[in-house]
Amino acid sequence: MTHTTRTQAPVAPARTRPAGFSRFLRSGQVRFGTLLLVATTAFALVGPLVTPYDPLKSVGMSYQLPGAEHLLGTDHLGYDVWSRLLAGGIHLAWMAPTATILGVTAGSFIGLVSAYRRGWADVLLMRSMDVLLAFPGILFALLFVSIVGPQPWLLVLLVALAIMPGCARVIRGATWPLTSSEYVLWARAVGIPGRRILLGELLPNITSPLMVEFGVRLMVSVGLLASLSFIGYGIQPPTADWGLMVSENRAGLAIQPIAVLAPMVFIVLYTVGGNLIAEGTARIIARTEGKA
Repeated sequence: MTHTTRTQAPVAPARTRPAGFSRFLRSGQVRFGTLLLVATTAFALVGPLVTPYDPLKSVGMSYQLPGAEHLLGTDHLGYDVWSRLLAGGIHLAWMAPTATILGVTAGSFIGLVSAYRRGWADVLLMRSMDVLLAFPGILFALLFVSIVGPQPWLLVLLVALAIMPGCARVIRGATWPLTSSEYVLWARAVGIPGRRILLGELLPNITSPLMVEFGVRLMVSVGLLASLSFIGYGIQPPTADWGLMVSENRAGLAIQPIAVLAPMVFIVLYTVGGNLIAEGTARIIARTEGKA
C-alpha cells in the first residue's frame, strides 16, 4: 500500500496584536485630555464665525478694561480682545496638526526603514537625522523664515522638519527588536516584499509608541508655532493669532492683563490636553507590558 506524503504550507508564527483604541479611551486621563483638545480645537475653528466685532478693526480706546461693551476689554490698538481671541486660534488649529502629521509620518517611515534594513541604510539615515537634531528647532525655523518670509506653508514645513528626527529615532528604537521576531523572519523567508513587511507586520505592532509620539510631537509643534509668532517670525499682524496677541500686549500686562492671559490660557489648555493624552497612553502601555 502506497502512502502519499502531503507537503503542508508553512504556518506563520503568532503575532502580538496591537493595542486597541478602546483600551486608551477607558483611561480617565486620556478622556479628559481628549476633551480639552477637542474643545479648544472646536473653539478655534468655530470662533472666527461668531466674532462680535471685526478682529482687524479698532473699536475703542487702547487697553480698555472688560465691560458690557467689550467682554474682555481691548488691546494695545483698541481691538476687541474677545473677537481676536475667537479668531486667533484658527492658524494654530490647522498648522500644528498638519506639521505633526507630516513630521511624524516622515519620521516613522525613516525609523521603520532604518530598523528593517540596518547596515549602511541605518547608518546613512540616522546620521542624517543627527545632523538635523544638531540644529535647535527654533533656530532652524528662524534661519529659513528670515530668508523666505513667514509664509504659513513654510512654517508648517519647518516645524515638521524640526520634529521629524526625534520621532525617527524613537520609532527606530521601537521597531529594532521587532525585526528579529519570528513572524518577521518567517515573512522574509517566504519572500514577502519588504514594503508589505513594513506596513503589514511592523507598523501595526508599533501603534502604541506611535500614538505617544504623535501626542508629544503635537505639543512640540504648538510650542514652536506659538514661539515663532511671539518673537515676530510667525503669523504677522494685524492677523489675529494667540501667540501674536501675547507678544503685542505684553507691554500692557499691568494695565490690561486679560489681553495677554486669555490667549495664554487657550495655548496652555491645548498643550495640556495633548500632554494628558500622551502621558495617559504611555502609562497604559507600560502597565500592559508589565503584565505581559
